[in-house]
Order: sequence, then structure tokens, then C-alpha cells
Amino acid sequence: MKSIHFAFLGIVVLAGCGRDAPSAKAPPPIPVPESNTTTLTQARQGFQTKPIPRKVAKDPVAKPPAQLFRLVRYDAPPGQLAAYLTPDPKDGKKHPAIIWITGGDSNTIDQGCWQEGPLQNDQSAAAYRKTGIVMMFPSLRGGNDNPGIKEAFFGEVDDILAAADYLGKQAYVDPARIYLGGHSTGGTLVLLVAECSERFRAVFSFGPVNNVSGYPTQYLTFDLSNPRELDLRSPGRWLHSIKSPVFVFEGTVESNLHALQAMARNSTNANVKFLPVDGADHFNVLAPTNRLIAERILRDDGAKCNLAFTDEELRKPFGR
Repeated sequence: MKSIHFAFLGIVVLAGCGRDAPSAKAPPPIPVPESNTTTLTQARQGFQTKPIPRKVAKDPVAKPPAQLFRLVRYDAPPGQLAAYLTPDPKDGKKHPAIIWITGGDSNTIDQGCWQEGPLQNDQSAAAYRKTGIVMMFPSLRGGNDNPGIKEAFFGEVDDILAAADYLGKQAYVDPARIYLGGHSTGGTLVLLVAECSERFRAVFSFGPVNNVSGYPTQYLTFDLSNPRELDLRSPGRWLHSIKSPVFVFEGTVESNLHALQAMARNSTNANVKFLPVDGADHFNVLAPTNRLIAERILRDDGAKCNLAFTDEELRKPFGR
């Protein structure tokens, strides 16, 4: 989460909690969907990405408050990666759980995972832990002091799936009720994960982009001369691969609304719901929507996921 950046319409960058002015550059073109007979998992098989190593600070993982999280290490393809995990409540129950992928530097975790922001920009997703849902914030390859190097939306997919395997083995977690959520760059990444796996009961993607070519080049740490590198990282191309319930949220003001609308136009997959939140922006959409999702997760205890959200209830906190 350190050094947070966001892409609006694939091209506007925000640093920290401040907001930079939009660039005049046009949004990237909408990716053409791949043949519906080819899934993202199939397309990734045998492909060797060519990451470009960049010198980054290898900051150790900050120690979390013991009452909120414990620091754990989970096995992933690059080696053992750090994560924050809700401690065992010692109540003998199996609880629903959510893996949350932060915006900005999604490979890195820090104090922002437990330090709540204002309602206008609370990226901690604290609503889940406050309602008794187990939370896991995994760091990913190349982040913090982890092994591996950042691959920008490629190998990180495998790391998140490895985190889910670890989470599902915890005695106090219900392995059939593990959810996945993320915001901005994290929203883009969880959408790619949903296109590669039906491991999660439901996936919540806030403010993703449909085409990662709109990110500044310093954040695309791979061979940009190979269009296939971009194809396999652009979720707008692979929406047909999704087999589990996926909800894509974004505000209608100062946001990645263009990407949501483009994906909604191109998608014929009934498993994916695109939900623009009238009156919200890229940041203030988080707190009230996460509260609503958390409340629904607690009641989502049947054999199959029964989650649903209406436009009316999503826009109500914003006076619309």
C-alpha cells in the first residue's frame, strides 16, 4: 500500500491521499475480447513473462497491532511471502474471510492496513474485521522484503491464489466462504484473479481498469514491446473466463467509470455485475459500500452465494 498511486481512466495518477489534475492524454483503447473458447488460464499456460527488475526499497513489514492482526508467512511460487491475518478469535467457530488487495503498490503491506482513513477515503476496508469477518492482507512478490520481483498483474495472480490456500487451512476459517476484494490497482488485480480461478465465493473489484496500458510505464515492469504481455494483464479482454460471482463497483465522479462502462458493454457474462455508484467517487465509494458488503457476507451462509446489490442502496449514502 506504500506510495499509493491510482489510475483514473487508465491515465490519471494520484499520489498518497492527494489528487493530481487529470492528464490530457486520451484513455487507452478498449481491448478486443479473446475468443470465448480460450480462458485466461489457458492463455497464460506456457507464457513466459519478461519482467524488468527495478530498484526498489526493500522495507521490512511493519508489526501490526496484536489485537487486530498477526504477521504470518505463506508459501507462494517465489517463496514465503508476508501477510497480515486476523488472529484466531478462539470461539470454536469457522468464520467467513476476505483477502483484501490494496490500491497503489499492491505488492506491499504497511500500517495503512489497519489505520483507518476518513470516510471520504478509507482504504483500510476495516468494515470487514469490525463485523467479525477474518481479514488477510497478503503482500506479493517483490514487495516489502519478499523474494521475487514485481511482475505487475501477472505472477501476482498466483500469489493471491496461494494466499487463499493458506487462509483456507486456518482452523477458524470457513474454506467455503472465502471472498476476495481490492481497490484501484488492487481492483484490477482481483478481477484478473477471478478470471483465472473460481476459488472465491465472490469477488469485489473497486475501480479497476480494463486495459493496463493506461498505467504510467514506470508501473508496468515488463516488456512493453510484446503486445501479449499487455493482453494477459488486461481484464477487459477475459471477462468471459469468470465463473464465480463478481461485483465491479466504481463512483461516477472522478473515477475509472469509463473502464467500468467499457467492460459492461463488452461483457455477456451473467456472473459479472457492473455497479456504477451515482454521486460517489473513486475513494469515498469504499467505506459505505464495504460496510454493506460486510453485512451481506454475514448472512451469505447458504450452500451457494446469494449476494446481490441494488443501485438504490448503493447510492443512498451519497444522497442520490
